[in-house]
Amino acid sequence: MADQNGEVRCAVITPDRQVLDVKARSVVVTAHDGQIGVLTGRAPLLCKLGIGVVRLDVGGQERRLFVDGGFAQVRQNEVTVLTPAALEPEQIDRKKAEAALQAAMDMRITDDESFAARTDAIARAKAQLSLVS
Repeated sequence: MADQNGEVRCAVITPDRQVLDVKARSVVVTAHDGQIGVLTGRAPLLCKLGIGVVRLDVGGQERRLFVDGGFAQVRQNEVTVLTPAALEPEQIDRKKAEAALQAAMDMRITDDESFAARTDAIARAKAQLSLVS
């Protein structure tokens, strides 16, 4: 079922609300192991997301959104992102993100769990800062 305009529908959904529902020329999601680009006609896909940014080309304009992990499904020219949290760039407080990065860098590593928590906290802060730079 190819879109005649060469677009895919992208929905970003959190437990609280639907954050986004747009048609885009392309969608790039941050998977747990790298970035995945989606154009019209892409084969079906289900992947675990990493903490990062979803980038969309909406009518020739780039739109970016922070997502805090989750899952993405691509099926019949529809990208569905399920994530615990999503933020538009204007919702991100630069000073809070900088403070979160500093706090993450200062976290003490004592075991595998604390290492993973520190790594995620750093990724979360850096992804948010990349949107407000």
